[in-house]
Amino acid sequence: MNTSFFGELLQTISERGRALLARDRRGEASARSESLVELAEDLLTGLGEASGVALAREILGRYGKLTTGPRIAFFEALSSRFGVDPARMEQAIAAWRDRPGDDTAAQVHAASEPRRQELFRRLNLAPGGTAALVRMREQLMDTLDHRDDLEAVDNDFVHLFSSWFNRGFLVLRRIDWSTPASVLEKIIRYEAVHEISDWEDLRRRIDPPDRRCFAFFHPALVDEPLIFVEVALTRDIPGAIAPILATGREVVEPDKRRTAVFYSISNCQRGLAGVSFGNFLIKQVVEEISRELPKLATYVTLSPVANFASWLARERSDESSAALAETDKTALAALDTPGWWRDPDTAARLQDIVMRAAAWYFLRARTPRGLPVDAVARFHLGNGARLERINWLADTSDKAMAQSHGLMVNYLYDVDDIEKNHETYAEGRTVVASGAVQRLLRPPLELVPIAG
Repeated sequence: MNTSFFGELLQTISERGRALLARDRRGEASARSESLVELAEDLLTGLGEASGVALAREILGRYGKLTTGPRIAFFEALSSRFGVDPARMEQAIAAWRDRPGDDTAAQVHAASEPRRQELFRRLNLAPGGTAALVRMREQLMDTLDHRDDLEAVDNDFVHLFSSWFNRGFLVLRRIDWSTPASVLEKIIRYEAVHEISDWEDLRRRIDPPDRRCFAFFHPALVDEPLIFVEVALTRDIPGAIAPILATGREVVEPDKRRTAVFYSISNCQRGLAGVSFGNFLIKQVVEEISRELPKLATYVTLSPVANFASWLARERSDESSAALAETDKTALAALDTPGWWRDPDTAARLQDIVMRAAAWYFLRARTPRGLPVDAVARFHLGNGARLERINWLADTSDKAMAQSHGLMVNYLYDVDDIEKNHETYAEGRTVVASGAVQRLLRPPLELVPIAG
């Protein structure tokens, strides 16, 4: 697909439409308000294609210039004025009651769709419309913490984005030192797990022969990565991040590479948060690497546990905690001592208690919806991985110590078991874990599906 060609075509249509709009509005400019909401109403009335594209472009252009207050007012209008049409809905329901059937059921389905969904579709026709709508949703997300009444608008964004960013539309590309600088700059900027300090640091991650980086792109967002994966080719399953990121490390020789380690997976577009790009994206990367390097035997992650410290703090303060005994809580007070991990005796005393708590965190702790509390775990389990190992003091950076008390975990991707593991998790929210992880609990946890 030549996205540049189609972009130029939309631009041409838009320019011609702007001329049409200008002619159409000369005689009615004094009678029509040019507010953004009224322009959106105009767009939904069904002008010609060229003028519709131009109007969509004008709306997005004006929206882009709004400050915070008017922007929130626009979101409020999307919620109150562009929802379901009650009269149309009542008419469709009455028709279905009188003549139940596929035709009248389709009318109910069409009438139940909020008008803003069609508005978003038409805005998407403007040049750069998809990127503008992703940015619009990102700005909407900034208001949701204190504006629950706008959640319906956000739900409509997620609904449409889930179709527009379906896995079938995504393209996997390898990122290396020959990748355009504009894309490499975004890799540096979007890295969310292990910060890339500069260009030389980036080169150490993507240029050596024992390193790989892959990114997924969407045709509507040219040179805008959606998610990217950094991979290290190693001898064994790593238990710490420092050797992988070390400046002066030795390159692993080709005949000694047995393991592919996914040590950083970063989502790049905040406006697509909560939009699943489909399961098995990691499997697609595994297949890409295995074609190039068929001798690799093991595919694992080295993943952060960003919310473990906050969860453990809540359990320490919970008098009825099922995860921690009172003696555990007393011992864990040492975690409040700055630099505790630098004292070998303190670290040794804490290791067994923290690791046992971590096993509970992964295997038993659940959200109100019955899902594992760890977002990274949900991602990998949903992609068919197995929780393989919990690593003690695997990342002693300031950020990791504050978020996870230094823990990192390995999720194993066994090509033969990916689909089975995915189904096990999807059907019963069962955390597929190795025996080593299960044995950390006392008594060991039996894998019992948890409804959710």
